[in-house]
Amino acid sequence: MRAELVDVHAHVMPRDVLEWLAARNLAALDELARGVVRIEPSVSGLPAGAPIPCPVEQYDVEARLAAMDAAGIAMQAVSIPPFLMATGADARLAHDVTRFANDAVAELVTRHARRLVGLGAVPVGRLDAADEARRCLDQLGLAGLIVGSAGGGHELDDPLHDELWAFVAERGAFTLLHPSGVSSPQRLRDFHLVQLVGFPVETALAAARLAFSGVLERAPLPLCLAHGGGCTPSLMGRLDLGWSRKEVCRAIARPPAELIRALWFDTAVFDPRALRRLVDDVGADHVVVGTDFPFDLADRDPRATLAAAGLDESERAAVGWENSRRLLRLAPASEPAPRP
Repeated sequence: MRAELVDVHAHVMPRDVLEWLAARNLAALDELARGVVRIEPSVSGLPAGAPIPCPVEQYDVEARLAAMDAAGIAMQAVSIPPFLMATGADARLAHDVTRFANDAVAELVTRHARRLVGLGAVPVGRLDAADEARRCLDQLGLAGLIVGSAGGGHELDDPLHDELWAFVAERGAFTLLHPSGVSSPQRLRDFHLVQLVGFPVETALAAARLAFSGVLERAPLPLCLAHGGGCTPSLMGRLDLGWSRKEVCRAIARPPAELIRALWFDTAVFDPRALRRLVDDVGADHVVVGTDFPFDLADRDPRATLAAAGLDESERAAVGWENSRRLLRLAPASEPAPRP
């Protein structure tokens, strides 16, 4: 099989960003050679001193391209992980970190444009959210955006974000919704439950709020829910039940599941049976490859994942590359992209 897959959910921590944080005492890089960084809670959202996996592929492009070749990935849309989103930081720090990171991502993908495109991080919950989204697309030339599930004490459906969503809808800008924190960190502090349980719940919470608030009803958004939507697919029947029986849920004219099914979902569910159910539920035309590369909790063989899910040839093409190329406005696949 040719290297045709397009991965919309892959992370990057450019060396320039890590060093910029370290110079401001916001990160410790002394264990970087061992694949670990430690980032201050104001930026990472994690407890002080928490080790964050940082394999060499996060900042070494040659290592990344080699891994992409091995996995059959022709193109990656790269974005910063939640640990660099400064979700809980003050407005000034969130602005500075996000802006510097977006500049670094733009420089990286410009130098490797045949294999990489960038998603610009939006400082949600901040007054400059729409302005930074506009800068990412119009000045930096990035292919799309990534938003956290909340930020600055504001939910994604807060009126503060009306300008952002209007811009995303107007431009048709592909936007990856990635969990950026959890609501109950104390209950999730053990067993890596922040990522294993908290993140999937966080995505479902954000999606439900966007649906019930009317954000998804006002304008079509090319919004992709990370990790296969987290808990969202399994909750859609329950959301519709609430809409049909609870007056407070009838703020929208259409059932919430109908609005959510119009979104996109990545394949990072880590279970071929779950992927098959997802495709059956929302349609192959609304699922795209996402690996969560290069973290340890990543799909390391997306070709095998698609094969094990029992997708037919047309479904595999739609999920594997056709949907992503359309959403990211990439040229149609032809021959495998050569190494730069």
